Amino acid sequence: MEHKKIVSTFAFLFLACVHLAAAEVKDIKPPLAVKDTKESDQQIGDFSLSGFGDKGKKSWDLAGKSADIFSEVVKLKKVVGNNYAQNDTINLTADNGDFNKQSGLVHLQDNVVITTSSGSKLTTDTLDWDRKQQMVSTLDKVNLARQDMNLSGQGAQGQTALKQIKLDKDVRLDIQARDLQVNKKEKIVIVCDGPLDVDYEKNVAIFNNNVKVEKSDLTIYSDKMQVYFTPKQQDNTSVQGPAVISSSVNKIVALGNVRIIRGENISYSQEAIYTALDKKITLTGKPQIIIYQRENIDAASGD
Repeated sequence: MEHKKIVSTFAFLFLACVHLAAAEVKDIKPPLAVKDTKESDQQIGDFSLSGFGDKGKKSWDLAGKSADIFSEVVKLKKVVGNNYAQNDTINLTADNGDFNKQSGLVHLQDNVVITTSSGSKLTTDTLDWDRKQQMVSTLDKVNLARQDMNLSGQGAQGQTALKQIKLDKDVRLDIQARDLQVNKKEKIVIVCDGPLDVDYEKNVAIFNNNVKVEKSDLTIYSDKMQVYFTPKQQDNTSVQGPAVISSSVNKIVALGNVRIIRGENISYSQEAIYTALDKKITLTGKPQIIIYQRENIDAASGD
């Protein structure tokens, strides 16, 4: 069917058909073309929605190269969404997406990517975006890259701006951490069964259940672990944007059934605090240290 030109009254007819109930939706870009399909009520091209805050400032927008209009859902192709936070702009893209006209919820699927102006990039297969609550969630595997850190796990929930995020299980964090003593980078790997809670504003990550951290000079095991990072402003790195976390590990607090392997020496305790600046370990809670020492004993011989 040939596309017909859209007359000025189309915007009103389109709104009546779509029945968008979200009060914050202020602006709808008229579609370029409309045609009837058997699968949906209507099909349009260049679908676009925008939402505005109390003071008339744009708070979000959502667009698709094409859309199938159903009674409750708009199915989008080549989805691009933006969330305009107070100090950060968040961009969301996916090959496919569903926009629920009643609730305003957005479901993204296939090659889902979130990027923030503060330097985070999250990739996954599916994602639910709650614009009103400023939250995102998924049951699938996620990968979150940020400067010299790469975080992965199964299932995630967090703020749209990725300032705070929780990974459910099978967690792994790879860090190219800066050694503050010699001012060079070293690799640190932390794994746990999960969950993991990361707060980029407070510069802390909390690992739970069967936690293991590996550095070049030691390995730490514990039930729970709090990893504190040096804030960027103290790290002499001029990166713009909110919630910026550095890759420099400042302190590690291990809790519950702590075991530390350093060379051939092993220590046990209920709590251990490792400070990166002086590489000092403080053990509390029935600490035990096993030291293996090798001695060369020369047998004396006489005439």
